Amino acid sequence: MSAIIESHAGLPRWQTVTGTLMSGLIVAFLVFDGAIKLVPIAPVTETMTALGYSGDPMLARGLGIVTLLCALLYAIPRTSVLGAILLTGLLGGAIATHLRVGSPIFSHLLFGVYLGLIAWGGLYLRYEVLRKMIPFKV
Repeated sequence: MSAIIESHAGLPRWQTVTGTLMSGLIVAFLVFDGAIKLVPIAPVTETMTALGYSGDPMLARGLGIVTLLCALLYAIPRTSVLGAILLTGLLGGAIATHLRVGSPIFSHLLFGVYLGLIAWGGLYLRYEVLRKMIPFKV
């Protein structure tokens, strides 16, 4: 895992800045999303109920803790790939939930895909090892 943590000296500045901004956006979203689930506010409870889950605040708090854990792991450079993997699983569950209840495709169902692309894209731009593992040839 230490091979992932390397100097950004060889990367173009735009690549480092763009990757960092993308990753920062994901962390900010996850922290907000996780934090609102920790507090039993009505919109969170109502949304969980509308998605077919119980209105139990402990379920929302559990999801909030998992989300914050993913955000923390993703934000720390040494564990960012692990955080992205766990985040991918979390987003997959959200996508499956929206598919099950028949949510609108582009605004709700694919939102997890958009977040996943931004999360992995941020890492892809910043880490040479990741680009070597998943090469895109044009």
